[in-house]
Amino acid sequence: MADKRTYSRREVLAIMAGLGLTGFLGACGGSEQAQDQGSEQAQGDQAVGTDANEAQVEDVNVRVAALKGPTAIGLVQMMDTTSGIPAEGASEAPTEVAEGSGITYSYSISGAPDEVLPLVISGDVDIALVPSNAAAVLYNKTKGGVRVIDVNTLGVLSVVTGDASIQAFEDLAGRTVYMSGQGASPEYTLNYLLEQAGIKDQVSVEWKSEHTEVASVLATDPTAVGVLPEPFTTATLAQNESLSAPIVLADVWDKYAGATGSKYVMGVTVARTEFVDEHPAALEDFLARHAESVQYTADDVDGAAALVVEAGIVAKEPIAKKAIPKCNVVCLTGEEMKDALSGYLQVLFDADASSVGGALPEDDFYYLGA
Repeated sequence: MADKRTYSRREVLAIMAGLGLTGFLGACGGSEQAQDQGSEQAQGDQAVGTDANEAQVEDVNVRVAALKGPTAIGLVQMMDTTSGIPAEGASEAPTEVAEGSGITYSYSISGAPDEVLPLVISGDVDIALVPSNAAAVLYNKTKGGVRVIDVNTLGVLSVVTGDASIQAFEDLAGRTVYMSGQGASPEYTLNYLLEQAGIKDQVSVEWKSEHTEVASVLATDPTAVGVLPEPFTTATLAQNESLSAPIVLADVWDKYAGATGSKYVMGVTVARTEFVDEHPAALEDFLARHAESVQYTADDVDGAAALVVEAGIVAKEPIAKKAIPKCNVVCLTGEEMKDALSGYLQVLFDADASSVGGALPEDDFYYLGA
């Protein structure tokens, strides 16, 4: 069972600052307050049936929380089809997603991580889309109170430069790289890849506090080398035609660690263990719809871009259209999810155990199906 302790805003902020998650979670938007994307939760869960001879159907409203950024992009079509995306400040009653199913959905999107993690811990949301190492931290903090149900985003960091001589990761040897995320997963990931490529001692990293500072360096000196996440990469390239993004760190990960099945995992979807145990049909419904939504995002970028803007994740459609294909939105489940995520968490743990909450999650962390 989950640890029922309620964590204060100060404690959660301290955890997030220590892990360096605030920069990534704000990557596709500012720190505006969460927008209510659905209705208030249903008043209690109860089983209903038309008569004693018919199978009962549980009545459950699935409360989903996401953060502005790549992790929420693959969710927008599902949001649109299961509750609609109301205008800011508006509220709509959730509608049954399939007649007779008893399952409804409500959503919230937040620009600040400290607004989401306490809701998971307190049980005020059932499913949340969060950074991968934050999921491990939640698992450890709640003593197994959450389970990861899918991987929703792979690495979205790219090398950005105007130096045409840099075409491969190994070309960074002898260069200074500007980057944010020191003391957190971006640093540990970069160090791992530099070590695997055999150039760790040949690359100097100058750390910046925010992605915007890295972009400013590139604007001043296009021959400099920076590492940026989406959609900052797309926005930076749009502002300076002399820049390009020749290297995607997720591809570099696949080159050096892909044989193990691990991936550079940026975002995952977690569900409270209590919810997983009590509402298996609703959980499977979510997973099926999330997979469909991710596929829609890949198949109809224009349509997805409109929904991304409508949901307040990205401000303008032209940027959304360019950024979505680069945001590495996926829906990996089962053993593929476990292999992808466990290998990545191992790298983080080896670099700094506190980055995953002090210990690697046990096998029960990974939801492999009903």
